[in-house]
Amino acid sequence: MNALYHVTRSSKAAQMAAIFGAIGLIFLIAAPWWAGSAMMRLLGEIFLYLALASLWNLMAGYAGLVSVGQQAFVGFGGYMLFAMTIAGGLSPFAAIGVAGVLGGLIAVPVALLIFRLRGAYFAIGTWVIAEVFRLSFAQVSSLGGGSGSSLPVAVVRSLAANKDGREAVSYWLALGAVVVVIAAVYLFLRSRNGLALMAIRDNELAAGSLGIDIWRTKFVVYIVTAALTSMVGALIFLQKLRISPDAAFSVNDWTAFVIFIVVIGGIGTIEGPIIGTLVFFALRETLADLGTAYLIILGFVAIVVMLKAPKGVWGLIRARFDLQLFPLGYRVSKRIQKKGA
Repeated sequence: MNALYHVTRSSKAAQMAAIFGAIGLIFLIAAPWWAGSAMMRLLGEIFLYLALASLWNLMAGYAGLVSVGQQAFVGFGGYMLFAMTIAGGLSPFAAIGVAGVLGGLIAVPVALLIFRLRGAYFAIGTWVIAEVFRLSFAQVSSLGGGSGSSLPVAVVRSLAANKDGREAVSYWLALGAVVVVIAAVYLFLRSRNGLALMAIRDNELAAGSLGIDIWRTKFVVYIVTAALTSMVGALIFLQKLRISPDAAFSVNDWTAFVIFIVVIGGIGTIEGPIIGTLVFFALRETLADLGTAYLIILGFVAIVVMLKAPKGVWGLIRARFDLQLFPLGYRVSKRIQKKGA
């Protein structure tokens, strides 16, 4: 008998996940016809947090750029939405795209500055940049200054003719955002740049010796992440209909919770943020009435997971069942063929 080796990226688990994912997506698209307003708002928030977590995971889990200042781009995107609709006269849909483009552009000089820093200094630098953004927008009187601003009624009504229609549009935008983000992250990691990124993650010194441009690869990841984060930020404050510097650049809401999601789910995997988001919202909806004790419990859960499962919940599942729902690497399977067959 001869042994044959079959190399593939897919697996039965990934194929089943794709089928159930497609069915689930259809079910979620139809939510305005079966879910109430409160449920759609909750689902929309889940989608937006998942998008933020997936983007932070791409940057920190794969590129090694541990940022504690991603609220800079969340807030920037939100403010660009308000500026483009109020002062620029754009529709909210166009303003979301413009916010993404401007977020990517503003990230270029930011990256050129903070990429001079390493390790903890890089993390602190990103937080300082976010504070600079917050203080700068607090001085813009046309956008409400320190007290913030609300979207004009005309802008809100441009989304749809009635309240139900506006809630459905906001929900679909959030769902579309998370689908686009996860698909973009997956396709990027399967690309040539993604292979370079994973090589850098595994061994930066070896990757550099093989000719991979480490600085350029990380720079591209940072710019792409900033642009998409700005678009998600625009969607967040389109749902809220109001923005203020403290809310837009909240390190607690847009960075601390996102890091918690990625850490407990599993950093450096696409599946991890999905699991982490579900766990986070399950805890929040169950324990939010406990006040400050809720935050203490979140911290306790994070510590336990980091000590007992450093690779997160998904890391435990993958190690136990050898699952990979988003196949990135190649898998080698052995087949036995009889002689003469």
